[in-house]
Amino acid sequence: MKKPHSFAITLIALLIGIAVSLGKISAAEKPNILFIYTDDHSYRTVSCYEHAEAWAQTPNMDRLAAKGVRFTHAYIGTWCMPSRVAMLTGHHQYGAKTMRMEGEYPGSEYDPEQCPFWPSVFRQNGYHTAHIGKWHSGRDAGFGRDWDHQMVWNRPAHPANAPNYYYDQLISVDGGEAKVTPGYSTDNYTKWAVDYIKGENRDTTKPWYLWLCYGGVHAPYTPA
Repeated sequence: MKKPHSFAITLIALLIGIAVSLGKISAAEKPNILFIYTDDHSYRTVSCYEHAEAWAQTPNMDRLAAKGVRFTHAYIGTWCMPSRVAMLTGHHQYGAKTMRMEGEYPGSEYDPEQCPFWPSVFRQNGYHTAHIGKWHSGRDAGFGRDWDHQMVWNRPAHPANAPNYYYDQLISVDGGEAKVTPGYSTDNYTKWAVDYIKGENRDTTKPWYLWLCYGGVHAPYTPA
């Protein structure tokens, strides 16, 4: 009997293989990559999937699915933080020993040698890398090591602001001091991502990789 493989590990291996392969071709030939990650997003709220909720209507995602690849078997870490850890490192959540909150537990701070984030591989192979949106994988968000540009709501670093999924988030830009940012988070992230894709805050001579993390589908829920 075959053991089920981790979706995260398979995906990470695939992406790292792509990144290493891309390092062997010229910058002009390297594709730009937009990786959209939605937090705690049930497959039943994407209408192209069987058993989707009747009220779920996602025509844009359905078009992407029709033109690309749609996974029907996946591994998740049950909660947002372990799922993110698995996605960023290729480890099961219990294998990421240094991705917890800093605090009373020794060795809980992030160790990039023990669990490197795979986006850094793109950076090492000539990509301009960026992260926009929510961060919930330990307090170390990786600017300057994994990301050339970052506009981040670092939830673990600011516990008092952690409930602010939708408004008045503390946003840090490129490792700077976090400041309260007005506006609806989904709209803000989208605007910043569009600006980045159009050439703001990046080296336009390089291909780009953007990790875009929305938290709007995470509880507590609000009407659209």
